Amino acid sequence: MKKETLLVGAVALVAGLIIGLLISQKSNQTVTKSSSGAPVAQAPLVNAQSQINEIKGILANDPSNRQAWVKLGHLYFDNNQPINAIDAYEKALELNPNDPDVLTDQGVMFRRMGTYERAIKNFIKANEIDPDHEISLFNLGIVYRYDLKDFEKAQAAWTKYLEVNPNGAGSERVRQELEFLQTHPAIPQNQ
Repeated sequence: MKKETLLVGAVALVAGLIIGLLISQKSNQTVTKSSSGAPVAQAPLVNAQSQINEIKGILANDPSNRQAWVKLGHLYFDNNQPINAIDAYEKALELNPNDPDVLTDQGVMFRRMGTYERAIKNFIKANEIDPDHEISLFNLGIVYRYDLKDFEKAQAAWTKYLEVNPNGAGSERVRQELEFLQTHPAIPQNQ
C-alpha cells in the first residue's frame, strides 16, 4: 500500500510540475510577444522614434518652431536620451529663455548626466522667473540633498517649496525629507 501511495504521489507531483511549466511557458509567450511575434516592449520605442522623426521633419522646415523644440525635448526626456533632450531644450530656450518649465526639464536632464552645477543653475533661474514654480524648488532640493550632500541648501530649497506649495502633491514628501534632515543633522558625507 505504501509503494502505491508513493507512486501515485510521485506521478501527481511530476504531472503538476509539467502542467505548471506548460502554463508558465504559455503565459510568458503572451506577455513578451505580440501577435506578430515581436516583443511588446518595442512598440513604445518605435512609436517614440516615429514621433521624433516627425518633429524633426517639422523643425527642418521651421527651425523657429519653439513648441516643436519643446515637444522634441520632452520625447527625448521620456525616452531617456538626456543629451538630445538638453540640446532640444536649449533650442527652445534660445527662442524663449524665460520658460521655467523648460529650464526645469533641462535641469533634470543635466542632473541625469551628473552635471549638478548646471542643473542647479537652471532650477534657480526657473524659480527667479517664477517664484511660485514649485517643481524647480523640489528638484533643487533633490540635487542638494542627494547629489551634492549640501543638506543646509536642501532644507532652504524645500522650506521655500512648502511656502509656495504647502498642500500640493509633493508637500508630504518634502515634509518627510525636511523632518529627516532636521532629526539627522550629522549625516556622514558618503551617504
